[in-house]
Amino acid sequence: MDARHVPVLLAEVLKLLAVAPGERVLDATVGLGGHSGAILEATGGDIELLGLDRDPRALEIAAQGLAQWGERVRLAQSRFSRFPEVLAEVGWEGVDAVILDAGISSLQVDDPERGFSFLADGDLDMRMGGVAAGEAPAATLVNKAPFERLRDIIREYGEDPQAGRIARAIVAAREDRPITRTLELAAIVAAAYPAKWRATARQHPATRTFQALRMAVNAELAELEAFLERIPDYLRPGGRVGVIAFHSLEDRLVKWAFRREAAGCVCPRDQMVCVCGHVPRFRILTKKPVTPGPAEVAENPRSRSAKLRAAMRLGPDQAWGEQP
Repeated sequence: MDARHVPVLLAEVLKLLAVAPGERVLDATVGLGGHSGAILEATGGDIELLGLDRDPRALEIAAQGLAQWGERVRLAQSRFSRFPEVLAEVGWEGVDAVILDAGISSLQVDDPERGFSFLADGDLDMRMGGVAAGEAPAATLVNKAPFERLRDIIREYGEDPQAGRIARAIVAAREDRPITRTLELAAIVAAAYPAKWRATARQHPATRTFQALRMAVNAELAELEAFLERIPDYLRPGGRVGVIAFHSLEDRLVKWAFRREAAGCVCPRDQMVCVCGHVPRFRILTKKPVTPGPAEVAENPRSRSAKLRAAMRLGPDQAWGEQP
């Protein structure tokens, strides 16, 4: 199997989602079809599957790989935050299982012209949906954003302690000429790092900056928040949802969204009487995030930061169940 087609935490996803014949499945980030293909194989194709992705090229490849399942598979180009609209378009009122892999596709990283990689030269783009996506490319952010915004993006999304130095270096460099290429930006970021930091760093100095810019360009955290807010309304009783995150901020959003839906009263702690009327809608299936084992990391190094959390939708007559 091509490394790009290796789905992360596959065995764990199959176990936690436990898709049964006759169910409807939403793959909110179908990518190249790895998770979807495995779910279809595991159920003998006796399910209906809807796959979403921003990237039209990824959908083309997924369509080819899933073609054997015929009309049981539907694919749509869409942000995963818009899944309710796509469900309405295909006539689905709800789903029984959902998988969302929030990681960036290797198809995107490995294409220099997409602008995601600091190791190969390409246009400074980073739009997951490509040129037709409607978002401004990373070059616009790099060349137009004020110092404060660049610093905050690199600090928050990249969690880089050198965010201020990097932002100042970018602002200084763009005064001479626009920054339009990935290797150009990578060199500016590397030069902004103190020499001692560069000598002892375990990863390229531009790693966190490129991650931060990508997350900002694609509004990744806002997308995930919107998905997490809406998905409980579309899971049928007993339905399962699994989310794979690769960034600490993403994983935190998933953890607290699941805990909020699994809680009873959500009133402030100092309030003596409950007035919220909140009823638990989730049972959390993963006390702690599930992470790849050594064998998977050795086979697919890009899986090393993956964290999977899962939850089950409770029905009106179901017990609250075990909480973390």
